[in-house]
Amino acid sequence: MTKFLNTKILIVEDDVIISDYILDLLEEEGVVNVKIANTKEDAIKFMTDFLPDIILMDINLKGINSGIELSQSKNSNANVIFITGQYDFSLMDQALKTNPDAYLTKPIKRVDLLASISLAIQKKNNHTFNFKNGYDTVNLEYSDIRYFMADGNYVNILSDSKKYTIRQSLSFIIKELPSQQFKQTHRSYIVNKDKIQRVTSNSIIMNNVEIPLSRSFSKQFK
Repeated sequence: MTKFLNTKILIVEDDVIISDYILDLLEEEGVVNVKIANTKEDAIKFMTDFLPDIILMDINLKGINSGIELSQSKNSNANVIFITGQYDFSLMDQALKTNPDAYLTKPIKRVDLLASISLAIQKKNNHTFNFKNGYDTVNLEYSDIRYFMADGNYVNILSDSKKYTIRQSLSFIIKELPSQQFKQTHRSYIVNKDKIQRVTSNSIIMNNVEIPLSRSFSKQFK
């Protein structure tokens, strides 16, 4: 299970025995970036500061279904896996309406836990651009990306909140992106079509930034 060894996982479970058991299972698999929140307040703090990739969320925090409500406050890059009792069918129905990435029933089994995490990561990878930023791996949601801009041997990634610089070619990046959402406008630019405000004869306007539009690429914006 080396594919998620560096995944940041938050366990939100008020039963200390269960949360510690899940932690033990993950540590036995070599996962090191794991935090436990036994209260709603701790969960909110970790979702803000730790920024988990995966949240294992107990539905019945303190005996009520506050886990469902709490999941709506998750950090934007997190995928949620709900944990519930075997016979909480009505609660699971409510939870499924929030479109979780997977769910687990108690008692937690190792194989189910690992399969659910793998499924959530696979879903995440289908909607993110993954790259190295120093020693960290960044999973940037497609919906957060505005545009890519070539700069010599590097490419700048402009997101809604931050700028990243990676050593990569624009020609390689365009092959890694979904073609229906990302379009090249110029030899030095790739844009997210969902972020476009206006198209002119020779430019793309995005968040009040003017990006050049070459004639050879203009047809795909008509």
